[in-house]
Amino acid sequence: MSKWFSMKGRTALVTGASMSIGRSIALGFADHGARVAIHYSAAADAAAGLAEAAQSTADEVRARGAEACLVDADLLQEGGGRRAFDSAAAQLGAIDVLVVCASIQFRTPFAAVTSAQIDRQVAINFRATVELLQSALPPMQERRWGRVLTIGSINQVRPEPDLAIYAALKSAQQNLCFNLARQYAPHNVMINNLSPGLVATERNRWRRADAEDWARVQRAVAAPIGRAAEPDEMVGAALLLCSEAASYIAGVDLMVTAGAHLPRA
Repeated sequence: MSKWFSMKGRTALVTGASMSIGRSIALGFADHGARVAIHYSAAADAAAGLAEAAQSTADEVRARGAEACLVDADLLQEGGGRRAFDSAAAQLGAIDVLVVCASIQFRTPFAAVTSAQIDRQVAINFRATVELLQSALPPMQERRWGRVLTIGSINQVRPEPDLAIYAALKSAQQNLCFNLARQYAPHNVMINNLSPGLVATERNRWRRADAEDWARVQRAVAAPIGRAAEPDEMVGAALLLCSEAASYIAGVDLMVTAGAHLPRA
């Protein structure tokens, strides 16, 4: 079965690849032979106190024997998605696999959500996705091979009250994925969505500062397994949906939640 999961000879662009789930997916693809374009935002990484995160990911990819390049693009800016794609293609050649992982969220009660928060989330979580897809899909269709994976969220089916805008946009992205999956499957371009549950990422690092509170969050949110996932636990599903193994898989929303999305007893 190893040939089905090989990515040898493929080139992947992973957005938000400097840390957390994006980083794990980039390294997983490198382990299976892919060339990897590592998209990041220098400003966002610096603001998170991780200015060297993208370079660290690139170094790790190369240490695993794979080719890598860095793509610094601010998805908040109009055209940022197109610029990210064009930069990746200019450095590594035709893009066979696109993983849309970069996103932003504001944990805010709905009545307090501001216009600025809405605009930032729409730009990064949805408009940039459209730009990336518009750039990636035509050449994939022409070559009659492509894999697109959008990273969704358990919030599509179990939205948190303080993440109303984020959850709504993840649902919009899923709808777009399903719409396009039917259009492009005849061209051997398979488009799918991967929806993680609670994952221990840089985004929620602040919640892990209090071990007791983090344990409570895991019991409440990550039921029935009762713990958060590690970013590496998303890689198997991503590899399935981005390799030859997905030759007959299109329009799937793969919930990687350890059952947290299921109806509660």
